[in-house]
Amino acid sequence: MLVRDLERALFDRFPAQDAESWDHVGLSVGDPEAAVTGVAVALDATERNVRAAADRGANVLLTHHPVYIKAPDAFTPADAMRPSSSAAIYTAARLGVSILSFHTNLDRSHEVRELLPSLVGMQAASSLEYPGDPTACGLGSVCTCAPRTLGELAAACAGAFGGAPRVWGDPDVAVERVAFLGGSLGSFGEDAMRWGAQAIVCGEGGYHVCQDLAIRGCGVILLGHDRSEDPFAAILMNAAISAGVDDAVLHRIGLPHQWWTVSTKEQERS
Repeated sequence: MLVRDLERALFDRFPAQDAESWDHVGLSVGDPEAAVTGVAVALDATERNVRAAADRGANVLLTHHPVYIKAPDAFTPADAMRPSSSAAIYTAARLGVSILSFHTNLDRSHEVRELLPSLVGMQAASSLEYPGDPTACGLGSVCTCAPRTLGELAAACAGAFGGAPRVWGDPDVAVERVAFLGGSLGSFGEDAMRWGAQAIVCGEGGYHVCQDLAIRGCGVILLGHDRSEDPFAAILMNAAISAGVDDAVLHRIGLPHQWWTVSTKEQERS
């Protein structure tokens, strides 16, 4: 299998036309004609993960987040005055690691729609983007579930995704209609409200957006952008195997501890 064959197979599964116009998906760096000797899967296309792929004998790094949205001005070794993508691309080219990324086209897949709710025992009815059309590919998920409190839902999310989610809203309020969205909430809170959501589970959201939603009766559970999308790596691994990659040369690069929180009670890092 060549790099271009793997890219084509993954685009068949996650079509490029489903990506946002501003997004950068597919091959960012590397030789399309190179034979695939191994594939490492990670959330992010960082220099750390490029090196980890090479250390595992993989010449393809397959990620959810692209190495860049807008290409940097130069590709150089690590330099505090340049974006980190400069060093990631420089290192990938030097080590012969191709970078393939599937971002907002993966976000719109039925696989992502179903995955996030399933981690807390729920089943997606449709996407948040098109809640009235279960067949349409769209961002996010909407679910109707047996009543549970916002606090219980937040605890289930902490167990499933790890970390200490930040929660907006009354922990004792009952919720039955829940929306999920990996990554940034952006303006999708309004879509959730129109659908009648009583809680939204997402990666991150702006202060005023979350405050407004909570005041209007919709709780918000912020998992952390990376924690909300790290489960997508499992989808990419399955897709690589379906494309013909031998699982003996398929590697998972785990999510690093990139940030931490401080408890005001125990004063401990978590």
